[in-house]
Amino acid sequence: MARLFGPARPPGPVTSFVRRLVSLRGLFRIVMAVTVVGLIVLPLVADLVNAATKPILAEGGGTCRILRVIDGDTVTLMCPEEGVQSARLMGFDTPEKYAPKCLTEFIAAERASWALRTLIQKADRLKVAYNGVDRYGRALVRLELDGQDVAGRMVRTGLARVNSGGLRGSWC
Repeated sequence: MARLFGPARPPGPVTSFVRRLVSLRGLFRIVMAVTVVGLIVLPLVADLVNAATKPILAEGGGTCRILRVIDGDTVTLMCPEEGVQSARLMGFDTPEKYAPKCLTEFIAAERASWALRTLIQKADRLKVAYNGVDRYGRALVRLELDGQDVAGRMVRTGLARVNSGGLRGSWC
């Protein structure tokens, strides 16, 4: 009779795993892991693949590489003459990823960043032309993908607006 009312045996590993999974703390951890993978790891891997496989012909004859897509209209370039530098792609404007004014702008910025990565990945020939420096110290460049300006292609996707340097409109 003592065995019937004695202490229960501890739960097995499967039961413990299921209990942790359905707890609020477990769900929070899963959501955070998916967020980190989606917002940090996947873009990093995609940018590294583009940098390794997509050389860009610079107007001076050198070969550059896009190391990172910062947002839909800003990239990090590595060129032999200039070194590693932040570059603003001219002719279009996309939502801000790092200082969004609303959730809609952040989501649109992520979509624009992925659209630019995809366009770069699908292009066979990439060419960059330097056009000075902006007030933030970024190089101003025109990027051509297969002979077409990337600005027109991004605007046609609906994820960017034509911009010639004037005031920006709201994305919210």
